[in-house]
Amino acid sequence: LMTTEMQARPVELLLVEDSPGDVRLTIEALKEGRVINNLTVVHDGEEAIALLRRQGQYANAARPDLILLDLNLPRMGGLEVLAEIKVDPELQQIPVVVLTTSQSEQDVLHTYELHANCYIVKPVDLDQFISVVQSIKSFWLAVVVLPPHG
Repeated sequence: LMTTEMQARPVELLLVEDSPGDVRLTIEALKEGRVINNLTVVHDGEEAIALLRRQGQYANAARPDLILLDLNLPRMGGLEVLAEIKVDPELQQIPVVVLTTSQSEQDVLHTYELHANCYIVKPVDLDQFISVVQSIKSFWLAVVVLPPHG
């Protein structure tokens, strides 16, 4: 059983997404799903890495419990971000959910080779998107025991 302390702590989500529309959709879907969490949004891969390493303006950033990562990002692609996360002993245990419009088999393959925890193709309409976020919530935020904060 989870300790009450663990249940009481809001889940820290990091969304790495450059499309304002998709950011809005995700926030909507999380609200719909009543996910008790703190959501931080960064818009490109370099920002994501800076936040995860607590560099510069992100010196006091919370460590995410779960990362939602888009693949098509400016300045540093999602696959590069994923590779950086998964080779870093400090970061590699944070689950990464790749959420992308790409259905390319290459991308799916690379994503799993780089140890992403799951790959979800973004649905285009809001209702579908809400159900995807709901399923992320019910699986990752309810069923899965996340690693404790270091």
